[in-house]
Amino acid sequence: MGDALLAGLLAGYGVAVPVGAIAIVVIGLTARTSLRVGAAAALGVAAADGLYAALAVLGGAALAGLVRPVATPLRWSAVVILLFLAGQLAVGALRRHRRPAGPARAARGLATPGRAFAGLLALTLLNPMTIVYFVALVIGRQASGGWPPAGQVAFVAAAFAASASWQLLVAGGGSLLGRLLTSDRGRLVTALLASALIVLLALRMLW
Repeated sequence: MGDALLAGLLAGYGVAVPVGAIAIVVIGLTARTSLRVGAAAALGVAAADGLYAALAVLGGAALAGLVRPVATPLRWSAVVILLFLAGQLAVGALRRHRRPAGPARAARGLATPGRAFAGLLALTLLNPMTIVYFVALVIGRQASGGWPPAGQVAFVAAAFAASASWQLLVAGGGSLLGRLLTSDRGRLVTALLASALIVLLALRMLW
């Protein structure tokens, strides 16, 4: 149970911490509208992360019987995928830091809490790397023995809570935090931090 909670927290922060277009939209919505709208948008992002974590857990549990005969190669494959994602995140952040793009604009038409929640939920669900990330985590864990049902629920809840806490911090941090996180240096630091969290998750699979 404790292992599942820790893994869920690391997974949630690993996917949430990098400051990209989604976080900039959340910050922009808060600045343009209100904290209620920004918080709804933040929870939409966290709901998408929690949904993907739940789908990955359910899929991994369904495949548990097939996973066990090939547990060792699958565990190594999951570790390689996570390390690849961490490397891709870090390299992409370094490239963007050297050649910064123009500021992203906040999405229009999301001026109510309901629309903000639905819009950011849809935007986050459209990111295929999120599901690859969670599937690699859960399949790798099934190859290591898996979690009991209570542990699976704890993993999903912890992943959602971690993502929600970060997104709400981003939404509610105000203009100063927004400027810090969306600056070139802020985006680089958060991407490298998330990359380190993903590497830690991969190493925990090997332990």
